Amino acid sequence: MLGGNLTRFLADNGYDVLGVDLRPPSPASRTPYRIADVRDTETLTGLFAGADAVVHCASALPSYPAEVIRDVIVRGARGVLTASQRAGVGRIVHISSTAVYGLPRIVPTPEDHPREPVDTYGRAKTEAEELAEKVRADGTCVTIVRPKTFLGPGRMGLFAMLFEWAEEGRNFPVLGSGNARIQMLAIEDLVTAIATVLSAPADVANDTYNIAAAEFGTLRADFQAVLDLAGHGRRVVSLPQRPALATLRLLERARLSPVYGRLLHKLLADSYVSVEKARDRLGFWPEMSNVDAITRTYAWWRDSHLAAVPHRNGNTSRDAWRQGALSLAKILF
Repeated sequence: MLGGNLTRFLADNGYDVLGVDLRPPSPASRTPYRIADVRDTETLTGLFAGADAVVHCASALPSYPAEVIRDVIVRGARGVLTASQRAGVGRIVHISSTAVYGLPRIVPTPEDHPREPVDTYGRAKTEAEELAEKVRADGTCVTIVRPKTFLGPGRMGLFAMLFEWAEEGRNFPVLGSGNARIQMLAIEDLVTAIATVLSAPADVANDTYNIAAAEFGTLRADFQAVLDLAGHGRRVVSLPQRPALATLRLLERARLSPVYGRLLHKLLADSYVSVEKARDRLGFWPEMSNVDAITRTYAWWRDSHLAAVPHRNGNTSRDAWRQGALSLAKILF
């Protein structure tokens, strides 16, 4: 989802872009592409020949099996970084995640906060960052970008559940009060930030940056904005925190729910990062708020033919994830 939006944005702004992915891009894509796996170092080395920069967007999802998460994220990062060095690429942009902070004690969380991952996904992202930092230490310009959860046209995943329930005129549940401040990010701002990094002086680009919305509120307010846009007069409903958390954990263990462990914890406490470093060093400041990002994504979902596509298997963020046992809870809302 990020790679598709990024290639379109860069091509529209005069870059010569080659997309590399496991599956073809959407029919609307106008940029050249090749089918390849980020773990295939030999193939990547050939594809990277003559490139000025490589942006590594590929990743596993937190809901994948643990062995797949580590293989795709860590071995994939090693493949991209090694191929870039062998091909003589002068600049690499490595897309990481704020999951490397784990459940940070400090909010807003700055880039120099210790990496304290709490799950397989966060640990894999941390290990991939360490690989990128070694390449940086060897003299290559490497930018590490840590985005918050990003939304925009093309994003489905768990958000498709909210959109579907809103469209059907249902209330939507949150754990506890729903008043935790959860920062997100519009895909439009993320691709602009990446383009800013690509054009920045090497001494500025050769650093690590949080990228996230500067204007954000509570999870309840964000979800309510979607329900309001749906126009059915429905509301966000609070669930008793402990019983709901215990139920979701049981469903996760039984593989009957797509809601993964770290997400459960993240939704219960304030989760936001500092974006001042990107402003001060890159001159980048996000234009869209959380509400902008989530309502624009819902509007796209509602108007798109994808809204009518049955649930897929959740292999990418472009797929609507299966709701499992959570789909049965609809009758209560």
